[in-house]
Formats: sequence, structure tokens, C-alpha cells
Amino acid sequence: METEVNRRIAVLGGGNIARALVEGWLASGFRRPGELSVTRRRPELLQDLAARSVRVLSDNREAVREAGVVVLAVQPQQLRGVLEEIGPALDRHRHLLVSVVSGASIEEIRAASGGAVPVVRAMPNTGIAVCESMTCLAADADGAARLDEVRALFEPVGRTLVIQEEMMTGATALCACGIAFFLRAIRAASQGGTEIGFHPEEATLLAAQTAKGAASLLVSGHMHPEREIDRVTTPRGCTIAGLNEMEHRGFSSAFIKAILVSARKAERLFRDAGDEPAGRRRLRRRA
Repeated sequence: METEVNRRIAVLGGGNIARALVEGWLASGFRRPGELSVTRRRPELLQDLAARSVRVLSDNREAVREAGVVVLAVQPQQLRGVLEEIGPALDRHRHLLVSVVSGASIEEIRAASGGAVPVVRAMPNTGIAVCESMTCLAADADGAARLDEVRALFEPVGRTLVIQEEMMTGATALCACGIAFFLRAIRAASQGGTEIGFHPEEATLLAAQTAKGAASLLVSGHMHPEREIDRVTTPRGCTIAGLNEMEHRGFSSAFIKAILVSARKAERLFRDAGDEPAGRRRLRRRA
């Protein structure tokens, strides 16, 4: 039976993805505000969450002691320090670590935290805030038994897919970074709409809803994108003319290249953080 402590979730790190997680859990009704804690070195920056009865504090150990699930949502360069800080407070029989930190493997997280508790990696995106995330999950043999529990954390705020840990870097590029890529595409479409005569607000609405409809066709119907493209492409028509112009300008190749570049960068984030000069790390921690 789930106890009150086990229901509590501590999110360590109060940045954008942490906020999106909390917003999504509250919007979906998955957790009450009093069951969520968020930490940040400057907790005054989280007063909007505190005003909604989410517990906000600066002490990571205190947050861990009060929770059953601990979500690591700090920057890669902060992760080792946070794990060393909370390691003594972790209890294998009570705690579960869920990491949304890019580039940090389960083995590295376990080693830095003292190896006391199961670890599951998750890679969501900021769509969590509106319950529309695509979250990839991965675990090793030790954490596999807790995968269903972690899936239950993320299914109320979108869709989940369990993958091999070696694919988490790709998930970072395609899902986490990808949401920005698709937003940029929508922004470009809205700018095109403005150029052909729509007011900017109208153009953004038209572009965003059209993108949402296109995504829904694939998600709900499990169709291949080209099949749906063919349905709106007629011989000598305006759609094929626009598609050909996009390809002449390198749209697809640029998009693919962006994902590849982001994946390579994501793979190095945690390891590069370990090589960062100590003075710069101290400056970051005081920020």
C-alpha cells in the first residue's frame, strides 16, 4: 500500500523542466500540491509554486528525507555535487531516483550517489506542462522492477516509451531538443502566414493548430507521414510546389542535421561538465 511518504515527490532543481513537471502533475491531478517538493538554491524564484502550496526549499537533503521518489532535474554540471550531497540520506527500501539529466548514465549516477537506491532515467520534454510530453524511459537490471512505477509518473502528462539506455541520447535530441525544433518550424510557418496577409496572432494560431492536427493524424492513426502528405498533394497543385521548394532549400536535411548535432552534444554534456574548471563550477553553483 502506498504511504503518504511514498506519494511525495521531491524534484531537485527548479529550472524549466522541473517547473514543467510540477505544472503537469498539478494540471493532471496526479498529485496534490502538498505532495510535491521543489528545491532551488534561490527558493524565492519559486514563489509562484509556493503560492500554490507546493513545498519550496533550498535543502536537498531535507526534500529527500520527506519523499519516496526523488527526481534529479539539475544541470549536468551540478549533478555530481547534488548526488554526493544527498547520498547519505538515500534509503534503498524507500527511495527511487529518477534522473532527467542529459548525458548521465545510470552507472554514473549510481556511483556518485553511493549506489544505495534504484535508478531510472527519463527523458521528457516541456510538453509535460500541458500533459503532452513524449517521455522515454530506461533502466538497468536493478531499476527494471521500478519501471512501471516511473511510467505511472509520466503517463498522466503525456505518452511514454521504454527504450534501451543506449538510446537515451537519441531521445534527448529527438524529444527534448525536438520540441524546440518543431516550435521553430511553427514559427517559420507563422511568419510565412504574416507575409501572405494574416495578422501575426492569426498566423500563429493557424500554424500551431495545423501542426497539432498533423501530429494528431500520425499519433491517433499510426500512419506514415508520407501517406498523409500524399492525401493533400495533387498533380501540379500548390502543395507539391511548396514541398519541392522546401526540399530545394534544404528543409529535411537541415532538420536531420539538427537532430544529429544535438545528439552528439547531449552525449558529451555530463562528461564535459566533469572537465569544467573548478572555479567556473563554483560560480555556477552560486547562481
